[in-house]
Amino acid sequence: MSNIKLLGAIGLFSGALLISWVTHGTGVVVDDHDRNISIPDQLTVPMQVQAAYNSTTMFMRYRWPAERPGIFHDIVRYEDGKWVREGGGMPGPNPFGMHEDRVAMMLDDGSVPEFGRYGGYITIGDGLAGLTDEAPEEVSKYLPLTRNSLGAWDDMAPESDQMSLRRAGYFIDLWHWRGARSNPIDEADDQNVAADRGGDAGSSPYTTNWDSDAGQPLVMFDADATGYRALNWEDVREGRISQDQTYALIADAAVPFDPEAGWQDGDVLPRRIVRPGSGSRGDISADGRWADGFWDVTLSRRLDTGNPMDDKILKDHGTYDVAFAIHRNATGGRWHYVSLPSTLGLAHEADINAARFTGTTPVWGDAWTDVTLFYPGQVTWAMLNSAHHAGASSIAEGIPVEARHSPEQLAVYGVEVEFRDEIRRQWLLTLIAGVALIFAFGFALNATIASRKGA
Repeated sequence: MSNIKLLGAIGLFSGALLISWVTHGTGVVVDDHDRNISIPDQLTVPMQVQAAYNSTTMFMRYRWPAERPGIFHDIVRYEDGKWVREGGGMPGPNPFGMHEDRVAMMLDDGSVPEFGRYGGYITIGDGLAGLTDEAPEEVSKYLPLTRNSLGAWDDMAPESDQMSLRRAGYFIDLWHWRGARSNPIDEADDQNVAADRGGDAGSSPYTTNWDSDAGQPLVMFDADATGYRALNWEDVREGRISQDQTYALIADAAVPFDPEAGWQDGDVLPRRIVRPGSGSRGDISADGRWADGFWDVTLSRRLDTGNPMDDKILKDHGTYDVAFAIHRNATGGRWHYVSLPSTLGLAHEADINAARFTGTTPVWGDAWTDVTLFYPGQVTWAMLNSAHHAGASSIAEGIPVEARHSPEQLAVYGVEVEFRDEIRRQWLLTLIAGVALIFAFGFALNATIASRKGA
């Protein structure tokens, strides 16, 4: 009888040990595109920044690693007698490389005080496109005071309040460079964030190359200027198209589309036409080149654009708050890397010191400011100010995020938030298995002692 009890105790202990082993830390962080979850292999990315200005113009230079240049946003491919679209938003990287690389800089002059302490986190309200609980209509970044209640994407403040906030400078200036939709014409997209993320007054540097009525592109490459009517799908997909050839539909390289031009399967045309931006939206010039695994992008803009309702006006010896973001490796939407906020000082000490120079273009040296970018996950401003966040009281006290967290910690936290329910369930299973293991061990120990006494 004692031997049976001993064998039973050993079996109970072994079973509890097996359950504990199986349930501990397995199967939690798993991509789930149905829930808009795709975790990058690399949670942080290094970036370098330089700044300089002269009497009229501000220059910002950025450098970051990218496996290959993302110079296509989306394309249309000829297949079996019709044109089909390739590319578009999706969780994580596009398998065919159909998302452009991008760099963005948020800029404020102190009119949005939370931005200097918490950076882009304040623009992430509930319901944003790409979140697991995204709203039924597309919602972009927005500032907290543009809603009547914190994080409520569909509870807009009155239009009169929105205008008063705007006049008081309650908006973020957004310099947005795109590898496909602006760089081919040496521009960036001048945007801003307030009630949403939108463009400044004027027209964007791109439009769509598609005739919906005819079901075909509007324009094609000018063979006399480029040597081809279309690109080849295999070359595009494998990254064999370089910046040294014409890869974008710009004014001097495009002609009206000819449906009778003898199209073959695999012919590719960009789904975007790139043209100079107009008005306030066309304020930013760009020079972007990819080489040896790195993007090197310089943006420039007048210190005073004359558009104070769209742009932050920069002044000699002024101090400003900035934060950066990049998209790389064929990712779009919220699958980007962001930075903590930094200070930008024009000719005085700050996190990033912009040196004043004479002449038309700066002579860049080797002195860079290193910035660590991190994957932010699905961390919203409403959540950070709720009971779900242990640091909500620190935010209420105005303690900056960098005083409590490093970029590496924030990247891990971003992943934990995406899998909060799974982690809690895993923790509970591990706890139950641990209690069962302790009970089984005690039972087995008592049974062993009893069997020895019986012997």
